[in-house]
Amino acid sequence: MKFMRTDNPAHSRKNIKLGAEVDIVKKRDQKTGKRTRGIVQWILTSAEFHSRGIKVQLRNREVGRVIEILNNEVHSEVQSTDTPA
Repeated sequence: MKFMRTDNPAHSRKNIKLGAEVDIVKKRDQKTGKRTRGIVQWILTSAEFHSRGIKVQLRNREVGRVIEILNNEVHSEVQSTDTPA
C-alpha cells in the first residue's frame, strides 16, 4: 500500500518552525474538527511527513496535529537579561 502525499504544508515537518503560529486539532477534537490556535513549542513527530499532520506541543502545553500554518514567523517572548546601568 502506498502512502498518499498531500500538498498541505502542515503535513511536512520541514514547513513547521518552532515559534510558528498554527491551528491544531487535539485528539479529543478529531471527530468535530475543532481547532486550537497557538505557538509551536516542540515538534513531536520525528518523521518528515505525516498524512494527518505533524504532531506538536504548543506553548500552552496543548498537543495536537497541525491542520494549518498561519504564520511561520518566529514569535518570541521578549526576555531581557540586561540590568539597568
